[in-house]
Amino acid sequence: MSTTGAAKKGLVAVEEARRFMVDCLVKSNTPPAHAKQQADLLVEADYRGHFSHGMNRLEMYINDLHKNACNGAAVPAVLNETPATAWVDGNNGLGAVVGNFCMDLAIRKAKEVGVGWVCAKRSNHYGIAGWYTLRAMNAGCIGMSMTNTSPLASPTRSKEAALGTNPISVGAPGKDGDGFVLDMATTAVAVGKIEMQRRKNEPIPVGWAQGPDGHPTTDASVAFDTACLMPLGGTELTSGYKGYGLGAMVEVFCGVLAGANYATKIRKWTHAGADSEADLGQCFVAINPACFAPGFKGRLSDLTGILRNMPMTDPNHPVLVAGDPELHHMAMVDKEGGLAYHVNQIKTCTELSERLGVKPIEVI
Repeated sequence: MSTTGAAKKGLVAVEEARRFMVDCLVKSNTPPAHAKQQADLLVEADYRGHFSHGMNRLEMYINDLHKNACNGAAVPAVLNETPATAWVDGNNGLGAVVGNFCMDLAIRKAKEVGVGWVCAKRSNHYGIAGWYTLRAMNAGCIGMSMTNTSPLASPTRSKEAALGTNPISVGAPGKDGDGFVLDMATTAVAVGKIEMQRRKNEPIPVGWAQGPDGHPTTDASVAFDTACLMPLGGTELTSGYKGYGLGAMVEVFCGVLAGANYATKIRKWTHAGADSEADLGQCFVAINPACFAPGFKGRLSDLTGILRNMPMTDPNHPVLVAGDPELHHMAMVDKEGGLAYHVNQIKTCTELSERLGVKPIEVI
């Protein structure tokens, strides 16, 4: 970390970040086992470099719990089931609790019949989609995970939001810890990225979000207040309609298939928390590669090797495979001995500790 960077950031040990999050959640009417599941997910997001979906999200979860817009003690329930499928009621529980339950169920089914496809209604914000596909990968399966979210993205040719960031993750295991871990929003970026730029008082690139006039803006505050992200690809001229189509596809598999809220029917979610249940729809898939051609892991690693070794346009920027940036970030965290949080994030944590009466987060 550079001297300038160090001045703007506070280094926090991974386990200290986890401790702080668990303490805050337990103080917010959440059983310790559920608090740990949620904290594990948030810490993993920061560890992997997705700071928009880690500690940055904690206060929003806390506010939802205090407003009873989310039930920290809720346990998911299976409503309908076949050997390969399940429909789950999340009972308005924490997203990580619902998501872990559903992916674990999908994995069990994949081990038994080759594939498990589980959809949940009445869930909440479930963090990084990749958390659940990593869970499938660790069980030797190919994983897929999707969720709808509060409407924040404009359909191509619209200046108002109708779909969420609607992320998709696909994870596949390779040999010796290698793998493919795609984790992407179907918008140009997740809204958390704009929040992070706003925290840092820095502009956003053209193509991330629209202003109130429907045209792209580079002002992070204007983008945050307008709450109208652009689909993956940006404008129609740069193929934004493809991102729009992917976002709508996620909505079909999540809100529509699960019988949850969808599109503009989903309530808004703000930092102050929500006043009503989200009823998000989510989809979790596990596929057992042993049911198909032998040697899947070897071929997967061969594929990633081919891609990584393609000729570079810039010798200083090697070709990467989905999941590589996260691996590099995890190695950096290990080397530095902690998570480098922005000073404004540390300030938010200090305020949260005072509000909840928990031990303040310790900065190295």
